[in-house]
Amino acid sequence: MENSHKALGWAARDTSGTLSPFDFSRRATGDNDVQLKVMYCGVCHSDLHMLKNEWKMTRYPVVPGHEIVGVVTEIGKNIKKVKVGDKVGVGVIVGSCHKCDNCANDQENYCPQNIQTYNSIDVDGTITYGGYSDIMVANEHFVIRWPDSMPMEYAPLLCAGITTYSPLRHFGLDKSGQRVGIVGLGGLGHMAVKFAKAFGAKVTVISTTIAKKQEAIGNLGADEFVISKDPEQMRAIAGTLDGIIDTVSAKHPLAPLLMLLKTDGRLVMVGLPENPLEFPAFALLSGRRTIAGSAFGGLKETQEMIDFAAKHSIFPEIEIIPVDYVNKAMDRLLKSDVKYRFVLDVANTLKA
Repeated sequence: MENSHKALGWAARDTSGTLSPFDFSRRATGDNDVQLKVMYCGVCHSDLHMLKNEWKMTRYPVVPGHEIVGVVTEIGKNIKKVKVGDKVGVGVIVGSCHKCDNCANDQENYCPQNIQTYNSIDVDGTITYGGYSDIMVANEHFVIRWPDSMPMEYAPLLCAGITTYSPLRHFGLDKSGQRVGIVGLGGLGHMAVKFAKAFGAKVTVISTTIAKKQEAIGNLGADEFVISKDPEQMRAIAGTLDGIIDTVSAKHPLAPLLMLLKTDGRLVMVGLPENPLEFPAFALLSGRRTIAGSAFGGLKETQEMIDFAAKHSIFPEIEIIPVDYVNKAMDRLLKSDVKYRFVLDVANTLKA
């Protein structure tokens, strides 16, 4: 790769998912590109799925990471949005067709030709590599301006943040007085609670265990806490919720959740269970309810979310780790032993 940038990252080479140092190249910074020094990169549960090829689409070697925050080190001649020295973020996608209806409506995330930040084919035909690496090169359109008031280590906003902010906004659950249920209190769930509360909603956290009640109400500010395995508690709030954001990525029953919704209520799936879930027709029909899905967000909405989070001091709960701890972090992530997102301190701990 002539005129390319040498890069260092951590990659998995096979379905064991074990990560280790990896030398590779980034493309040269083009006229419309921004190069950045990666400072922090969040660890997403989808990274774990991809490392182990659980979605049957992994291209090895794979360098994960799509919650990336860094400092601009080089810009192309056409760049106007940022300058060298600015703080910027790169999220889940780094490319799209710019021609389809979705792109025209600032929904590049739903473009059928979008290019994922890692494990996709880039515009130059190479495989994209993510933020578990020292440098990044991305088209200006897919770079987010990072507010000066926002610490760079809060990189998980670029996935966990926008993945929960977007459905709350799109499905009208961002209005004061709405009653919103949040299923699961992990990396996505805790951000959903924070955003819903900032919008003025009354928030009910729905969990399988009482162990998270104090966290939900005492620390995150939820209004109610319900154990989904307790039929009496579930009956007590039946038909009371305007919408539910379901963040769970494991197989779980949907019918009990649907029965919590008012007529015309929406159950929005943002988790990614590995296996299909059952379709509960009766629970849908009996209340004209809807099951919907939502992926992260387009670039305009992601910038809006970052600015909103900075203004309202909405930050993810994180544990900062060195890069060489990442395999242990994956083991802990598999056991849900993190509160709530790991973040790699790339700039200070990624060594050749």
